[in-house]
Parts: sequence; C-alpha cells; structure tokens
Amino acid sequence: MNAEVIAIGTELLLGAIADTNSAHIARALRDAGVDLWWMSVVGDNEARIAEAVSRALGRSDVVITTGGLGPTVDDPTRAAIARACGRPLEYRPALWEQIEARFQRFGRKPSENNRKQAYLPAGAIALENPVGTAPCFIVETGKSVLIALPGVPREMEHMLVHAVLPYLRRTFDLSGVIKAKVLRTVGIGESQVDEKIGDLELLSNPSVGLAAHAGQTDVRITAKAASEAEADALIAPLEAQVRGRLGHFIYGEGQESVEEVTVRMLKERDETLAVVDGAGTLIERLARLAGGEKVFRGGDPAGPEAAPDLLATAVEHARNTRAADWGVGVSMDLRPEAGKIYLYLRGPRVSEARSLGFAASPALAPDWAATAALNLLRLALIGRLAG
Repeated sequence: MNAEVIAIGTELLLGAIADTNSAHIARALRDAGVDLWWMSVVGDNEARIAEAVSRALGRSDVVITTGGLGPTVDDPTRAAIARACGRPLEYRPALWEQIEARFQRFGRKPSENNRKQAYLPAGAIALENPVGTAPCFIVETGKSVLIALPGVPREMEHMLVHAVLPYLRRTFDLSGVIKAKVLRTVGIGESQVDEKIGDLELLSNPSVGLAAHAGQTDVRITAKAASEAEADALIAPLEAQVRGRLGHFIYGEGQESVEEVTVRMLKERDETLAVVDGAGTLIERLARLAGGEKVFRGGDPAGPEAAPDLLATAVEHARNTRAADWGVGVSMDLRPEAGKIYLYLRGPRVSEARSLGFAASPALAPDWAATAALNLLRLALIGRLAG
C-alpha cells in the first residue's frame, strides 16, 4: 500500500505560509506503516487540482488532499475532485444541517455561500468535522481511495486522528509500523559519510538515507515491520554497523543539536564555557538553550579583524574575565579571495587553533561556523584532541 499527499492553496506556492500539513500527515502515515511515495502542492485552480488528483489516483492506493474546502470562490477542491473522479457534485441536506448547527453554536447564521460546503462528489462518504465548518469526505474509486481534509492545521490534525487513520486501519487492515532512527553527525561532509556507508544505503528494509544540514549530516535508518519491537530489532544491527564506521563523528540522535550534547557534557563535568563570536550565531544558539545558563558564562563579539592570533587573544581574555573553564571562539573572513573560518579553543590542558575553508553561500557561514566551533569543543570533551 502506498500513499500520496496533495496540499492545495495558492498561498503555499507564493510562500505566504509554510506547508506544515503535509509533514504532519507524513509522520502519521509513517507511524501507521503506510509508505508515502509522493507529495505535491497545487494552487487554487480547479483544472490544475483535477489534473493533480487524476494523476495521483492513477498511481497511488491512497490520496490525501488538504485545503480548498471552504465556502469561497477560491475553494475549488470539491469541484476539482468530482471532475477528476468523473462524478457530479450532489447536495447533502444532512451536511447542510450540520453546518447550520455548528454556526448556531457560534451564535451566527451561515451565509448562502456556506451551502457550497454541503455538496460532495456523488457517492462520497461524508466525514463530519466537529472542529470546523468544512465537512470532509472520502471517495472510493474501486482502485484507489481519495480523502479530502481541510487546510486549517487544527482541523486537519483532528480529522486525521479521529476519522482518517481509523478508516485506513479498517479498510486496509493496517497492522504494521514504519520506524525511523536518526543518527546525527558533525565534522564530516555528506559525501564522506556516503563513502563510509554507501553500501548500506542500497539496502531496502531496513533502509539508510542521508540528509545534509549546515555543517552536519543526518543518517536516517528506517525499518518497516509488524510491530515497533520488530522494527527496533531490524534497526539495531544496522545501527551498530553505522556507528562502527562513523565513530566519533556521530554526536547524537533524533533531534539533538550539537549545542545540546556539548552543554550536557559540560554539565556532567561541572565545567563552564565562555565564547568569542564573529557572527553572533554561536552566542545565540547557546543563550536560547534551556538550562544552558548553568554552564554558559556568556560571550564577546569578535570584530572582522579577528584573524587567528587576535581571535586566540580574545578567547583567552573572555575565558579569564568570565572565569570559565573553557573558551571557544570563531571568526570569519568571507571575502572571495579568502573564504576562511577561524576557530580557537582553550581549556584545561587543551589549546587548539584551526582554519577551515568555506566556499558556500555567505548566508550559511554563521551557522556552519557555530557548529564547527561547538564540535571542536565536543571533540576536546571526549578526548579526541591532543593536549
């Protein structure tokens, strides 16, 4: 069984709002053991929505749409789905009664254009929406199933949990799960990770995939099984292989950030940190970390002239004046002819200066540099730096 999600709304294509619905549905389907193969966004245009839905129904077992179920002219999802399924729209008096009752609870009266929401493709299964005014529906074509959900996240999430997932479990006798475990690496590029574990990325179940971020790469191990325990059993030996090959480059799991892991290690050692920051990102990431104030003594800015020797002096000064056990600093020279990020670390019996090349977009440099600085400290804390 495979699924497809279509998010509907011109505002999504314009970048006015982010499509959080598709990601939420993807996670829910994963946890239910449903393979999501396609995801797309289409604007509020009946012909284009109908084309997207028709294509999806031709290749997917389950198609879930979100958005376009409101009462206004620019809510064409019902008509588009009816068109794609080759069915006329039919008026459902019971739905109109539900809409009127809901408006009455709000102390309001529905306008005539709300009546549009009581029309569904012929033969569709109506799903009452208790948290909104837009009824949802299911169209069973004989080959595929289409489920139309509202675009308002609160409404969509309620309908997904209380109507859609139970329907899918009944209809498709769902009993399995898809479970993913993410190992987070830092200090090694995506291509280098691929060189070390590329053969594992060819496996099918469990499978291995990579996702690159600024200065770090995630390794995702995914397994499909009849139960969570069986999925864990599939993941465990493969995880051991990945850990064996990547070693200290793996700093954490799941959503852990490198600053969370580093600060946790400092807490365990009852040690403190002061920083010097050429972009402000390192200070910002540490300052917003819950509980980080117990070890983070604050930071000083580094001017654009903070070359390696000046950066080292500034870090020594910050460490001493803030009475911190560790001091770490970062500065950048992003001129086209330079492209350098400078790091300096000073701590108990450890002193390390590094110069890293940087050729990507300057907009990515602050986060990339902050991650590199935190990783330098992490390496020192786990004993990977010489004294």
